[in-house]
Amino acid sequence: MKQKYFKYINTLFVVIPMTLIMAFVGLIRNYGFGQDWFYKFISAWSVMLPVAYGAAFLIIPNARKLAEKFCSKP
Repeated sequence: MKQKYFKYINTLFVVIPMTLIMAFVGLIRNYGFGQDWFYKFISAWSVMLPVAYGAAFLIIPNARKLAEKFCSKP
């Protein structure tokens, strides 16, 4: 696989489990295992995934720069 696609696929593999966990926790916390819980879970996750994927490309580079700046100071 080409290296230029690595950051997109790597970010996707981080975002998918994180959004699954957050959608599940949010659903259980707000609604519990009531009627149609799986539909609510899938609909919440389908909104969270593209938002988190897009936000990751805005946050990760800035976080990397901030961490490098913070760690490089003696």
